[in-house]
Amino acid sequence: MNTEIRHQAAWSAFTPVLLLQSMRIRQWSKNVFVFSALLFSLNLVQWADICRTFAGFALFCLISSCVYIVNDYADMEADRRHPSKRHRPLASGRLSPAIALWYAGLLAFAALGGALWLGYPFGLLLALYLAVNLLYSFYLKHIVILDIMTIALGFVLRAVGGALIIQVRITPWFLLCIMLLALFLAIGKRRNELATLQAEGESAQRKVLASYSLPLLDQMNGMVTSAILISYALFTFTSDNSVDLMWTIPFVLYGMFRYLYLIHVRKKGGAPDKLLFEDKHILFTVIGYVGCVIAILYF
Repeated sequence: MNTEIRHQAAWSAFTPVLLLQSMRIRQWSKNVFVFSALLFSLNLVQWADICRTFAGFALFCLISSCVYIVNDYADMEADRRHPSKRHRPLASGRLSPAIALWYAGLLAFAALGGALWLGYPFGLLLALYLAVNLLYSFYLKHIVILDIMTIALGFVLRAVGGALIIQVRITPWFLLCIMLLALFLAIGKRRNELATLQAEGESAQRKVLASYSLPLLDQMNGMVTSAILISYALFTFTSDNSVDLMWTIPFVLYGMFRYLYLIHVRKKGGAPDKLLFEDKHILFTVIGYVGCVIAILYF
């Protein structure tokens, strides 16, 4: 769609629906990392802390939707050449860029205001999360290796934010596990994107993909997989809550092996948040893991 037609897009009866689509509500599942500190501190917190964590999750959802809209704005031209992303509201020209950016600003204002109400440390962290992701949208996602490390940093900030809300201490081992897990997912996503392009014989829609190769990504994932298993084992053995958390290690092993199977054999992994609900093995592993942690910490 040419520039003249795009600028003709304005507010219409469908604009609220298009704005909701641009918020990528399905990807809010990534923000469950906010609950990680609460999960491992349930025997120490009060009901008010649980409510505050849910509020923090909602605020992360708002700020992440703001980032998604800005990212779609930055990628409009590239998305128009993508077989599926060209149907996004901004890329297709159905949604006015001016309205989209105005709405993104409104989401950011609401999220940051609510975060400050929960506490200045959490407000500052959410502002840092927004700044990092805006920098990623316009610059860092084009730099090889730094792109996946920035994605991992976003998950770490979510986990730290959850701890700030309920004012509990999280160990360096736990933060390392979160960072490595995020790297594992980001590398898998890049591998799926690159493998799909090579299989279809197309040029890279995302410029940074040209700097990667499948052997490099496989080697990086092998290193990260080993580091996750070692770090998580050390976290469970040194946990202040219960050394019995070591019994959750099989869930982590199976979940990671299953994800590697989906990446290498089933050629999936391009959308980790989508895969969580599509693959029953992954979903039941996550549910079983959470249930096991709660049972161990309480009983």
